[in-house]
Amino acid sequence: MTMAGRNQPRAASAGRRLLALGVALGVIVGLAATGAVSAQPDGNETVSEEAYVQPAPERGDPYFEAAADDGSWVSYENPRDEYREPYLGEGSGKMCVTLLNENGDPVIGESVPNTTVTIPTGGATTWHSEADPMTVEFPMDEHYEFPLDGDQFGTSPDVAQGDGYMDAHCLEFHGNAEDATLTYGEAQISGEYADRIDVVGYIQQVPKGDGWETDIDPIDAAEPYDEAGGGWTYDAAENMTHAQVVVVLQLDAPADERFDPTESNSTDPTDSQTTDDDDESANADDMMPGFGVLTAIIALSVAVFARYRS
Repeated sequence: MTMAGRNQPRAASAGRRLLALGVALGVIVGLAATGAVSAQPDGNETVSEEAYVQPAPERGDPYFEAAADDGSWVSYENPRDEYREPYLGEGSGKMCVTLLNENGDPVIGESVPNTTVTIPTGGATTWHSEADPMTVEFPMDEHYEFPLDGDQFGTSPDVAQGDGYMDAHCLEFHGNAEDATLTYGEAQISGEYADRIDVVGYIQQVPKGDGWETDIDPIDAAEPYDEAGGGWTYDAAENMTHAQVVVVLQLDAPADERFDPTESNSTDPTDSQTTDDDDESANADDMMPGFGVLTAIIALSVAVFARYRS
């Protein structure tokens, strides 16, 4: 057999490999051009209102009230905290409203002005100046001295209850009889943007002692009104003299009136430091989705091909 005859299979094999490589690169370029290579979801949903970030008061802050020596509870000052006259006993608690955006983050209702949630209350709290019924007007920062005063959800090693960020607007009441029964009705939404707020449900807790269970997701934990209870009765014998209910609301604006919160720079001080080069790079990324991956693949392919040629 001649030398040329022995080389023919190698040449054919090389041709097939080159053809396969060419087809593969062609597919990759096509996918990259359509963005398929880099189609990585960012995990963020669009919202109609950006999260309201308010750290919980710390010692020395005017709104920090007290904390247990053993770290079992923490209390913050609340302008809507009132004591019954006459004082009848140790029955006390909270009624709260948590408003969340479409992504589940606490907000204060800037996107739903002139809108109100109303919660009817029973006789055990009608003495409270803001509880007959309880009403919350949006946006909260325009109507209340302290928009969010409760840290009702989440966990953090740095605080006894909650995650260290305020997430609820509450009224507090103290001085009810220790066998009193408190009732509340279903939340009613009214006003200009009432159709953009959903009542997710109610979270009622009547714990033994002073603590609340905060390691819960408000949307997952919220129950329909009938299942939540609609009220409670104190029982001093069982050390059940504190209780609360949180009404969980969520925004639901039309899709064309939402935005991506990751693109907002209204509260990110680092955005002002963005350079022109960064902008150009970002624009290039937008125009050429997936080309970072494509470049790496092409480089690797060229290296392999070069090694084969050598």
